Amino acid sequence: MTERRFQTVAIVGVGLIGASFGLALRRAGFRGRILGVSSPAATEEGLRRGAIDEAKPLAEAAQQADLLLLAQPICRILDTLGSLDAWLQPHCLVTDAGSTKLRIVERARRSIQRAQFLGGHPMAGKEKRGAAEAEADLFAGRTWILTPSDPGELQTAAARELLDWIRAMGAVPLIMSPEEHDRVVAFTSHLPQLLSTALAVTLSEQLQAPEHLRAGGPGLRDMTRLAASPFDIWRDIVATNQEPIRVALALCLETLKRLQSLLGTDGLATAFERAAAFARSIRDENTPPARRLTT
Repeated sequence: MTERRFQTVAIVGVGLIGASFGLALRRAGFRGRILGVSSPAATEEGLRRGAIDEAKPLAEAAQQADLLLLAQPICRILDTLGSLDAWLQPHCLVTDAGSTKLRIVERARRSIQRAQFLGGHPMAGKEKRGAAEAEADLFAGRTWILTPSDPGELQTAAARELLDWIRAMGAVPLIMSPEEHDRVVAFTSHLPQLLSTALAVTLSEQLQAPEHLRAGGPGLRDMTRLAASPFDIWRDIVATNQEPIRVALALCLETLKRLQSLLGTDGLATAFERAAAFARSIRDENTPPARRLTT
């Protein structure tokens, strides 16, 4: 690890991600102070779990922080960025855990002048929320995307130390531009959520008798797991990434129509084979993804 500079970390938003970040830092060996900025109930739970050492108002936490993580919902991150700069120390690194990046990075570029901002997105989470659900190993084995506006932003001492801590927590850093991030996660994260939601809505409308639900197996539970996610989180995601999500949905609709046209033909077997190959590629990084389905 590079020479450690972070002595005080501030977590703004002591929920599932924020509290898990505090727990993961401790497990990785961080010995400094961890401050929490959140509602009284959230900081109380964060203190009980050992994710934070002390609850502070935003201004006081920002003034003391060497590293400041914004782990709020996206629209609240945008609001916080608008008022944060006056309190920051020049050596502080501000990062975030928002699920979309372009709007956040653009707001930070306009608003953060006294310190460095480096956008981030840990690809980890659960359907349940809050510090009570936090886990020290939530990020272990998961991708942690960083979205610098310029590659040079990764070369500062603070950015290198953040990368060191991300790796120490067991996460795997991935570098993308904010634009590429939003386009890619529209397919890898936002589309799966909307497909799970669509499936659950369809089933809720078509399966009225309680015994019908017992006709489903583990696959149905797997496919509808994401449908349990709270809308107040997804409201901000959809609102800040509408166009890439529209593109992903349109392409998926085209694929569903092609599958419909393949029913009763040998082409359906080919579609299954290609889908299976891609599913294996998700589980084995050395397997090339399947080609696009065609009729």
